[in-house]
Amino acid sequence: MKGLTLIAFLSISSISLPSKACTTFQKTDTVPKAAQKLIQSYPGFITGFADNHLIFKDGNRMIWNDGVKNKTYQTLLDNPDLEDMFAQPYKAGTPKVSPAKSFDPGRIRNEAFFMKMYGASKQEVEGNLTTIIWCPKLIRQKIVVTRVNGVDKQLEAVSKELDEHPELKKYLGDIGGTFVWRNIAGTHRHSMHSFGMTIDINIKYSDYWQWTCKCTDENTSVVYQNRIPQVIVDIFEKHGFIWGGKWYHYDTMHFEYRPELLN
Repeated sequence: MKGLTLIAFLSISSISLPSKACTTFQKTDTVPKAAQKLIQSYPGFITGFADNHLIFKDGNRMIWNDGVKNKTYQTLLDNPDLEDMFAQPYKAGTPKVSPAKSFDPGRIRNEAFFMKMYGASKQEVEGNLTTIIWCPKLIRQKIVVTRVNGVDKQLEAVSKELDEHPELKKYLGDIGGTFVWRNIAGTHRHSMHSFGMTIDINIKYSDYWQWTCKCTDENTSVVYQNRIPQVIVDIFEKHGFIWGGKWYHYDTMHFEYRPELLN
């Protein structure tokens, strides 16, 4: 990570500085590796890291580690800091075993971070949406996704590759959904569909933990299920999307743009 420019074009007036001394921005080798991944993955928004905060281009800061230790799984889901989003490592490629109890890499999300980038309201997110054609050779379905962070371009790249696999057509048609401003069922947390950076493929061939247990209780034990071919997962991961099929609370139709977890 040497040579990474952490701070650029930040005016002193845009940052709250201590009254007795100027803030010293940290060198690359002192920035947490996970924070470096966020800086690299979202250069259009994040310019650096200092004093336990991510620094955004507009001068705003967001705390990295809130100092709360020994968080329960539910607290990690409901009230994570930025560092917590990396508490469970996501591994690309073919899973060797089913996810362990409550192992949901990528499902721990700091909502304020994503609202900062994609929009803090339905109207703000809608202002960044665009329409693309999903799998123009096999499916030709119009879908609406965000332009922020080039998500539309990455999904077009995914679509182009999947279009060369006619044997996968049944999984790719009748897209389950992209942008919908809503909460995750049974929670007060926003679904990532609220930000237009996710896609659910055909639900007919998908499995979801809430459908299995017929409940929304995240402490309920569930038995893992999946029918999505690995080649689909590999193509999505190649372009920065994580897969909900790698979660204990499995959501095998779900792909979410999270390049920081794949770097």
